[in-house]
Amino acid sequence: MPGTLSRTTVGIVGAGPAGLMTSHLLARAGIDSVVVDHRTRAEIAGTQRAGILEAGSARLLTDTGVSDRVRREGRPHAGITLRFGGESHRVDFHALVGENVWLYPQTDVFADLAAARERDGGDVRYGVTGTRVTDLATDRPGILFTDAEGVAREVRCAVLVGADGSRGVCRAAVPEAARTHFSRTYPFAWFGVLVQAPPSADELVYTHSARGFALVSRRTESVQRLYFQCDPDEDPAAWGDDRIWAELQARVRGADGFALAEGPVLDRSVLRFRSFVCEPPRHGNMLLAGDAAHTVPPTGAKGLNLALSDARLLAETVERALATRDFGHLDAYGPRALRRAWRAQHFSYRMTTLLHRLPDASPFDERRQLAELSVLVGSEAASAHLAEGYTGLLR
Repeated sequence: MPGTLSRTTVGIVGAGPAGLMTSHLLARAGIDSVVVDHRTRAEIAGTQRAGILEAGSARLLTDTGVSDRVRREGRPHAGITLRFGGESHRVDFHALVGENVWLYPQTDVFADLAAARERDGGDVRYGVTGTRVTDLATDRPGILFTDAEGVAREVRCAVLVGADGSRGVCRAAVPEAARTHFSRTYPFAWFGVLVQAPPSADELVYTHSARGFALVSRRTESVQRLYFQCDPDEDPAAWGDDRIWAELQARVRGADGFALAEGPVLDRSVLRFRSFVCEPPRHGNMLLAGDAAHTVPPTGAKGLNLALSDARLLAETVERALATRDFGHLDAYGPRALRRAWRAQHFSYRMTTLLHRLPDASPFDERRQLAELSVLVGSEAASAHLAEGYTGLLR
């Protein structure tokens, strides 16, 4: 049965960074929107997600008036360390390309965006159920859902944005014949731990070892996030603290004596990942953004940045279409977003395949990886190319 009907200019499914940033940017252009999400605000805020912000992403938050908290509480990183052969090699982004990245969790990005939408009177409806989208190929697509109070709702809009993640309803609503999926599944995952310990390094340390990949990251002065490569079916409960630390220390150990500061393991989980792109990211008057349109491995720290980039491109495209009353302008979103997405896929795939040990890797494969890593840190041009990709200058 039809629900209570309302109208808005842009309907947005998904209140993650892509959806909320799109709503925020549209509001700055005087364009109204309604955002819906099946999760409550507390549920989204309570989902701990790491995050490295490219310089452009940090500027997007500050320059558009979301919040300057990233500058006050985020931690600027002027480079990363590539560790291989038991030695550390720093890639100095700031010296190479004049940019930093910012250690600023996705959880905080969401908190800033949610607070900004509330501050500015944005219409964001959390905790809805039964969401579905309809009439995508018409000039009045719709979102149907039951709100948090149990009232059936129907929102009709001129443009619909699908920012509801890789398992959301929006991409699935596009007929299979109208979309093409490109994907790669990796034969490994990340075993992630949150530990109570002082930082082991000032910046991220990406480690290649004969035992597999490891990543040393920091969260605060007393809590750190660490990862090591594992089988996708690994059971986190089978790993006690001592076993976890022994494996991590073995991955980073070298002749230079580098070692991790240890402490109690607060949380452990296995993170599966894949590379994925949906083309085109438009169907009728619906545009896909964020994980609904693409996912990348976490190795290159691109997922959150792609979501924010999509939001910026999407808001610009919608604003142009509405200003000219020509919805043909929506065609421009796909090529621009896909160009950025595929470059991020290339960067993330290269980092992933360079640093991880493949299950069937031969001694030749490992030596070739080490040779490429040596080129990366031994050539200023190669290091600068890596710095451009990591900081987001390659668009």
